[in-house]
Amino acid sequence: MRNVLNITLAFLLSNAAMTAAPRELHVAAAANLSNVLPALSAAFGKKTGVHIVPSMGATAQLTQQIENGAPFDVFLSADVEHVDQLAQKQFIIPETRALYARGELVVWAPHVRGIRSLNDLTKPDVHSIAVAKPELAPYGEAAVEVLKAAKLWDKVEKKIVYAPSIAAAKQYADTGNAEAAFTALALTINDRGNSFVVDDKLHKPINQALGIVKVSGMQKEARAFVAFLMSSEGRAIFRRFGYGQP
Repeated sequence: MRNVLNITLAFLLSNAAMTAAPRELHVAAAANLSNVLPALSAAFGKKTGVHIVPSMGATAQLTQQIENGAPFDVFLSADVEHVDQLAQKQFIIPETRALYARGELVVWAPHVRGIRSLNDLTKPDVHSIAVAKPELAPYGEAAVEVLKAAKLWDKVEKKIVYAPSIAAAKQYADTGNAEAAFTALALTINDRGNSFVVDDKLHKPINQALGIVKVSGMQKEARAFVAFLMSSEGRAIFRRFGYGQP
């Protein structure tokens, strides 16, 4: 009889623990969101009790992971094209696709005060310029577009050092492995260091889209998270980190 009671008690305790376990939402997020996503997650978690588990990376790499069956619930891209690609292939629920932010591109040169304009990148004492690989990261693609539009590409191409993501490009400049880096305003807005915003007329808008992964088993929570990102509270947090609205 005691054994039966022990087994029953163990079952009840296990069931209670499972019930009390926090709900988790797995979010694949572009690297430019590294600073803003914790603030968004904290605010959403306070409202709902849902814990956001982020996976940060380059947009193209995250897209490939979703296509290969990675267990994500929501995808926050750094562009529109990759979300549309996933929606067309039925990996993303098409009607959940939405534009949530517009990114700003900056030149980040925390240790070199003499870099105040794009033309300064051509100076002989600027040996390395970090750029996220354009085939992986939309901000990297925009950086190359800017340099070509400003007719500086031929002068700086040999100085370009490619990074796997926009966050890695910033780190190259942070550590002194590059004199300057093209990165996201959102990654530098709370940091001290020399930087300037790139004229957005030199590149196409960096509109960022999201979508809910079709195979997600957390559809209700995923839709609630997307609704929060698109709400006035969510948009205010994005603005605080330097994002505009598409």
